[in-house]
Amino acid sequence: QVQLVESGGGLVQAGGSLRLSCAASRSIFSINRMGWYRQAPGKQRELVAHITNGGRTNYADSVKGRFTISRDNAKNTVYLQMNSLKPEDTAVYYCNAVINFDGYWGQGTQVTVSS
Repeated sequence: QVQLVESGGGLVQAGGSLRLSCAASRSIFSINRMGWYRQAPGKQRELVAHITNGGRTNYADSVKGRFTISRDNAKNTVYLQMNSLKPEDTAVYYCNAVINFDGYWGQGTQVTVSS
């Protein structure tokens, strides 16, 4: 099992940047895949990006070229660098980890992008 703690959310103007962090309670080498999801009011939770323990990444089409997911193995932390933010990016962002087919979630961090 693993505990996940997100941080870095906040209020930003359109075109601005934020970096989200997800700190894991165990070595991320032992986590098969970590990712970021987001959920806006009235909408389903959707994948934003994920990264495997081998470094393979995947992004939602809506964030390609703007967001970057990365890892710091020494800090057991996964990051989501968000650039050129749009109001449509406003949502609660959740960290996710998959370990041997079991999924785990963080508590979420709010990102609000104003026009």
